[in-house]
Amino acid sequence: MANFAVIETGGKQYKVAPGEKVKVEKLDAKEGDSFKFDKVLLTADGDKVEVGAPYVNGAAVEAKVLEQGRADKVIVFKYHSKTRYRKRKGHRQMFTELEIVKI
Repeated sequence: MANFAVIETGGKQYKVAPGEKVKVEKLDAKEGDSFKFDKVLLTADGDKVEVGAPYVNGAAVEAKVLEQGRADKVIVFKYHSKTRYRKRKGHRQMFTELEIVKI
């Protein structure tokens, strides 16, 4: 069994492992900076598993910021039949790409 953790950021939960690249909701950090997550919900190291209530005490995940970017455009289309109602809107979500350094 591998070494991994479950972290919470941006209202979402992510399963992360050292050396892994993850795209999360935009964080206030510059490219090349290191970032520390202290909202760790679960850690697993081999057969040793710690589950937090809600967070694991003393656990942290360190990550390096690789890129700040915007995702591909998503089309939001609203339509009501028989009423000539059509609305078309595009959206590009901001993200931060991270490389997990250590758990």
